[in-house]
This record gives sequence, structure tokens and C-alpha cells, in this order.
Amino acid sequence: MKRIHRALISIFNKEGVVDFARGLQQRGVAIIASAGTAALLKMKGVQVKTIEEITKFPPILDGRVKTLHPLLYGGILALRGKASHQKEIATHGIPLIDLVVVNLYPFAEAARSKEVDFDEAMEYMDIGGEALIRAATKNFVQTTVVVKPEDYSLILEKLDQHDGCIDFPTRLVLARKAMRFVAEYNLIIANFLERVEVKEEKISVIPSPPLFPAMSYPAFTRIQELRYGENPHQKASLYRQLNADHPFLTEAKQLQGKSLSFNNLLDFEAARRLCLEFEEPVAVIIKHNSPCGVAVADTPVEAYRRARECDPISAFGSIICFNRKVDETTAREVTSTFVEGVLAPAFDEAALKVFSQKSNLRVLLLPLAPSPAAHLCEFKHIDGGLLLQQRDVTPLDSDQLRVVTKRSPTPPEMEALRFAWKVVKHVKSNAIVFSTLSQTVGIGGGQTSRVDAVRVAIMKAKLPLKGTVVASDAFFPFRDNVDLIAEAEATAIIQPGGSIRDKEVIEAADQHNLAMVFTGIRHFRH
Repeated sequence: MKRIHRALISIFNKEGVVDFARGLQQRGVAIIASAGTAALLKMKGVQVKTIEEITKFPPILDGRVKTLHPLLYGGILALRGKASHQKEIATHGIPLIDLVVVNLYPFAEAARSKEVDFDEAMEYMDIGGEALIRAATKNFVQTTVVVKPEDYSLILEKLDQHDGCIDFPTRLVLARKAMRFVAEYNLIIANFLERVEVKEEKISVIPSPPLFPAMSYPAFTRIQELRYGENPHQKASLYRQLNADHPFLTEAKQLQGKSLSFNNLLDFEAARRLCLEFEEPVAVIIKHNSPCGVAVADTPVEAYRRARECDPISAFGSIICFNRKVDETTAREVTSTFVEGVLAPAFDEAALKVFSQKSNLRVLLLPLAPSPAAHLCEFKHIDGGLLLQQRDVTPLDSDQLRVVTKRSPTPPEMEALRFAWKVVKHVKSNAIVFSTLSQTVGIGGGQTSRVDAVRVAIMKAKLPLKGTVVASDAFFPFRDNVDLIAEAEATAIIQPGGSIRDKEVIEAADQHNLAMVFTGIRHFRH
């Protein structure tokens, strides 16, 4: 237990500080504060000494140096049980500081703008505040450090519980939080400096950091322990990436249902990304991180019915995503069979009432907006390292499409090919999708040979394949794929091209009177 006799408060965010300082004063704690904080507290009737009164040294360099003084750091870092330290403290008249309350200049907010001025941003880089946090953390065995207003009430509660003292476990928890706070702050600065460039002795800030900097600076904060990992014997947690200000899945609000598992979140994310491919009302059904049914229609309920028709067996126990508000009719259709979860940008009250009758059903609310994906990386972990790659967000470019067969696709076939191409990029490789212009019909994915992916898609089809079109995420290595597609009575194919046997594949398509389009873009998904 360490008694709190004196506190140092130096904060930018003044939220809750007046009531906190009053509470400290009522409990016999003397307060030292930086000029701005001291002025506020004095105005509110709290007794306080300014840092300048302690150090006898004014802030200098437009406030760049305010707290960097041995009379403060000595009081924080001194070991209470070490005789030599106590002798020096007495010799120099250094007041011992038992509680350090600091938060920092909001560098993240200052640097977030794409048009940020370099000099202005750097003025928000805190020096003294961070040094105070580090000093208090180094000596947390004897000094308490607080960096979040949310912990003010905790300090007052602990002082009451322990007769004016703070217990060691609490100091440890707060020290961990303080160093995470400093680490995140420094990562924000490091990422900002990646945006800084010098040309002809002029400093400027580019809108976004390089996609692959010399060092990767991701930081993640744990926000939720998950039900379990990929399997029940594996533990798992969900983390939010530092400074993520977009409506990503980590911002989803769970309205009801069982706690989320690792697999649930992977499936919800797969569903969210595929939903974002479409502007018209769409329903996406995901099972084991791959689509098993996708359809567009005039209404969400009709889109869902059509998506489920593709593979109703696989839809059992699936994750569903809509890009429109879910109404009562849609909710009743969804709950007519067993599903694990539903994600949508909105739900009406009647729909939520229907879902509430399935208490285990996970219902997630999240605005669906396209991600700034051009500047997002995907992370893949390998033992001892990390793989980073740019997100696969390349759209289908009409100018790059190349009809390679004697027959060109009809307008309805081309519309269907575009639909199938949107879906196939989200299917595990090797991937094949048979579809109409608004509905998947057969999906084959995750196969080690492309011809097997074709066979699986045909085998899985519950709807007629005649008249459908086919999308392949990569080129056909042999003509056998085309022969099978023709046998299934599909009429057109979209694929990247680029095989050494393209000529043979094209000849096969011509023999079957199939239209074939090359995109020049591959969509492997491992």
C-alpha cells in the first residue's frame, strides 16, 4: 500500500478533472498542476499550487518546456525506501509526488486531416507529458499514474477503501494502461512521419502513408474476448486497429444473440466485404468463410430467398448479410431456418421482435460503407513474421475486357458475367461460379485443381445450369474446364486469361459456341 500525499495534474483533456481534484482535496491530497489546469481548478475553488511555484522556473519556448524539471522528476522517481535518495530529496527540497495524472496533446486529431500542416501537427507532439508518464510508470511500485479520465473514480474509490492508499495491483493495472497509452501515441506519430517528405528543402505531408513502409506500425487494442477460436478448445479475442475511424466490423453493435466466436467474425467480415460489391439490394450467405449463395432483387426478402435457393443445405447454420434495412417479412424468412447470425445497416422494430424469438441468433448492426481500401493492407501471420498485401479491390474495367471468342456475349450475358465476377473474387481458390444476371447457381471453391472446382460447382447446383454464365478466379490451364462448362449448358465465361494454353481454351469455347471474355485480372483468395 502506498499513501497518496501529493498529486501532480498536467492534462490537455479537462474532462472530469474538477470533480476529481475536489475529491482528492477532500481526502487530504495536495495538488500541483500545470498552468491551464491550475487556473481552472482555482476558479472552481480547488486549492492548488502551480508547477512554476514549485520549480521557480516559468514555461519557455512558447510552452514547449513546462514540466521538464528535476524538482518534478525527482519527486516522482525517488525511491522512498532508499536512504541516499531520501537524503538528496531533503537536500534539494524536492516534494515527493505520489500520484501523476497526465494526458497528452491530441496528436491523432491534429494529424488526421489529409491537408494537415506539418508545423502545426508537430506542435501537438507532447514531450513533457509523455516523460511524466514514463517516470511515474518506471516507479509504479511507489507512484500511481493515471492517463484516462475514466479512472478518476477508481482512484477515489481505492483511497476510500484503503485509508488514503493505492494498492499494488491497482498501480500495476494503471501502469500497464499508461504504457499502452504512450505506445499508441508514439505509433500515431511514427505513422504520421511516414507521410512526411522533403522536396527542394520544403517539408510537406502526403495524404496517406506508404503502403509498405520500412517498418510496419500496426497497433491493436483488445475490445472483446470471444466465445472461442476456430475450435472450442482454442481461446480467442477481438482487437480493434488503432485509429480506425471507418465503420469496420469492430464497430458493429450486437443487438442480441450468443457471444461471438472467431469463426463468426470471419464469416461476418466475408459477408460484409461481398455485400459492398453491390449497390442494388443484395443478400449474401456465407458458410465457412465462402459464399454459398448471393442474389440481388428489388427487396431484401426476395434477394434472400433467391440466394438461399442456390444452396439451401449449406445455408443451414450460415451468416447472412444485407445492404438494406431488414423488415419483418425478411426477418421471418431468415428465421424460417437455422442461421448463426445476421448483419445489416438497419433493422425495423418488427424485425427485431421476430429475431428476439430466436434468442441465440446473433444480430449485428453496422453501417455498410466502402472502405478506404486502397490504403488498407491485409495481414497474414507466419511464425516469426508477418505478410502484408494490398487489399484486392481492383474493379472490373470495361476498357480492359477482351472478347476472345468468335461470339461476343449478349448484353444479358455480359451483365451476368459482371455479377459472377463480383462473387468469384470472394470465393476460396480455386474458384468457379455459375450464375444468372442476379443469382448464383453453383459455387465451387477451395479446390486444388480448377477442373475439380468446376465439377464441385456443377455438383452443388440445385437450380438449372442451362443458360448460366461462369466466372473463374484464374485462367483455365486446360480445355477440360471449358468442356465441362459446355456440358452443363452454360453459355459464357469470364476469366483472367494468361495460360500458355489460352489458344486451346479459346478454340474449345468456339467449338461449343461459348462467349469468352478475358479480364487480365486474377482474383486468387488463399
